[in-house]
Amino acid sequence: MTMTFDNNQPIYLQIMNHVKRQIITGKLKPGDKIESVREMAAELQINPNTIQRTFQELEREGIVETKRGLGRYVTSEELTIMQMKKGMAGDLLDHFVQGMKELGFRESEIVAIVSDAVGMDKEETGREA
Repeated sequence: MTMTFDNNQPIYLQIMNHVKRQIITGKLKPGDKIESVREMAAELQINPNTIQRTFQELEREGIVETKRGLGRYVTSEELTIMQMKKGMAGDLLDHFVQGMKELGFRESEIVAIVSDAVGMDKEETGREA
């Protein structure tokens, strides 16, 4: 795993979001073992304490479970994963809508633009997006 870090956001949050995206996209499946703190720290060339904090936060959110002596695993709770997916989608949507409003678009124009974009996806692939 390689990551380019943004100086405007704490590294542990960026890693958390990366792990969440891996889960949402299916690269990490429910019940999959996650790399150890040492492995991930070495791979990303960052302090192990940063990875430890990332895992603690993921565990607090119920996204990761620790099995004593075995390591950390992606939660098997499908509802937790779906809630995380919806939350991240909401954040993306809020950011998009805010950006469009800053560009001067009205709500009806934003809806039309999104509708056209989704329609284009259907035409290009021949199926619903």
